[in-house]
Amino acid sequence: MTAELKKDLTRILLALFFFVVVELIPFDVLFNTAQSALAAEFICFLVPYLIAGYDVIIKAARNIVRGMVLDECFLMCIATLGAFGLVFFPEAEPHMAEGAAVMIFYQIGEWFEHYAVGKSRASISEMLDIAPETAHMLVDGELVTTHPDNVKIGSTIVVKPGERIPLDGVVISGSSSLDTAALTGESMPRYVQSGSAVISGCINQSGALTIKTNKAFENSTVMRILELVEEASDKKARSEAFITRFAKYYTPVVVLCALAIALVPPVLGLGAWSDWIARGLIFLVVSCPCALVISVPLSFFCGIGAASRQGILVKGSNYLEQLAHVSTIVFDKTGTLTTGSFMVDEVFSTTNSADSLLKLCAHAESMSTHPLAKALRDAYLSRGGILDQNAVSDVIEHTGKGIEALVEGKHLLIGNRALLLDYHIESLPVSVDYGSILHVAIDKTYAGYLVLSDAPKPQTKQALSSLHAQGVEKLIMLTGDRRESAAHIAQVLGIDSFFAELLPQDKVERFEEILSNKSSEERVAFVGDGINDAPVLMRSDVGIAMGALGSDAAIEAADLVLMDDNPAKIALAMRIARKTMTIVKENIVFALGVKFAVLILAAFGLANMWLAVFADVGVAALAILNAMRALAIKE
Repeated sequence: MTAELKKDLTRILLALFFFVVVELIPFDVLFNTAQSALAAEFICFLVPYLIAGYDVIIKAARNIVRGMVLDECFLMCIATLGAFGLVFFPEAEPHMAEGAAVMIFYQIGEWFEHYAVGKSRASISEMLDIAPETAHMLVDGELVTTHPDNVKIGSTIVVKPGERIPLDGVVISGSSSLDTAALTGESMPRYVQSGSAVISGCINQSGALTIKTNKAFENSTVMRILELVEEASDKKARSEAFITRFAKYYTPVVVLCALAIALVPPVLGLGAWSDWIARGLIFLVVSCPCALVISVPLSFFCGIGAASRQGILVKGSNYLEQLAHVSTIVFDKTGTLTTGSFMVDEVFSTTNSADSLLKLCAHAESMSTHPLAKALRDAYLSRGGILDQNAVSDVIEHTGKGIEALVEGKHLLIGNRALLLDYHIESLPVSVDYGSILHVAIDKTYAGYLVLSDAPKPQTKQALSSLHAQGVEKLIMLTGDRRESAAHIAQVLGIDSFFAELLPQDKVERFEEILSNKSSEERVAFVGDGINDAPVLMRSDVGIAMGALGSDAAIEAADLVLMDDNPAKIALAMRIARKTMTIVKENIVFALGVKFAVLILAAFGLANMWLAVFADVGVAALAILNAMRALAIKE
């Protein structure tokens, strides 16, 4: 609890103590006349009222000067001061106690709201408190401590045990365990050694690490996360935006209604002024929309906080609302459902030896960043091979098909059947029903193929099963892989349908078809991690990116980011979204139902000030407590 919250709580408890004491004082016994007793009671109840509400009165006055008259502070002031003002009507029942109680309980509701926001903000702050302020840069053999913003790409930094990694990079020496909980929500440490990629924000737990940086501080993972969290509060859900608009029109309407109730009937001679003014004040107290205005945004804020605690970044409450209505989820395959780490399982050569063919392919792919290219290079290097960049020239990448290059004077084509057909080369049929097949042609003659496999992530099958259990009707996979391999993966994982052998532009077309077949109430989510997934992520109702290993473009385009690349977090995010929306609906129905019921009773003189207190601050406090349940959603 913050110092400010403690101070406010002390003030509220002090006001409550004085209120109880004043309630117990027998004024009619202590004073000789009823007028003296009433004056003393007025002054005594004014003490707890001012202790609790002086800041509300000041804020209302400031807002009036600024031209913002009809806010909840103004409503609170005129309703409570009006309750005290009824003492000047001799025939009216005194309402000082109710006036003081309304202000005290209003402040209790406000305190609960700030406490709930603080709890939610604390869970988000764990993510915000991940930006290191220093980096130890290795310069001419000596460590120089500087701000991470001063470290250039390609510099060498040293991270000591207990320190946070300040910049993204690759370990060049040392080994250690990393605490990634603040980023991913995952409690298990991650072991890293020479060659391992590391991201900023993780805590180095054991050995010292020497890291070569590959991103500037402003583009690092930790800074990207901070930007996403800061932007989240600017994007309101439809429910939240509706409540804001509702309050904007609702407040002046109820003020006019309260004035009409207080003034019109007595002017027409239908009763005493004090009676109708009391009814108007009760109507005004009940009408305060604080239960809705506070609890609905708070529910979304708590939902976002619960998600961030689990390593799920939600860029705005509108995306949380959309996610709750998702009925179809479309997945990219490589790196999303599968590990994205390919291995060469088989090399078949029609002319040369398998090792010779692998050597040529590894050299042709030596400059490529594609996962399949990395697998070829790793396979060649693991067999003792050495890459000679001077042996490679005229490299041409054919997007979605493969690569073309000159290696040791030989013209190589490596890719799918479509690439070879472009050069009128027939490939041999392959009977393998798993993995990716790379066909190879040397000097326009078919030379063989390589089989590379990419295993599903360990959590994927259970994650997809959980999504079905939560009511997701369709799980669809889009992949550039061949049909046989896609069918095998779909069968193993329980995918409902798939589209294979897609070029990047084909993915967008297929996704547009899926969107065109949905109803207006249904929402479609897309889950991806690569740069080629960015257009589809942006086009989807809810875009979900695998954040830890995903590309910058995918993370920027997505609406939700899973920081640990665990597909099981999708089902958890949906559970948080649906629970949050349930709480939002409960608060709207409860608050409006109670308010309208008591408003009608107040208009007919059937509600007293105590019932008005419950209908306003009581309902608000209950709605806030209900909203806080969103924070308790766990994995």
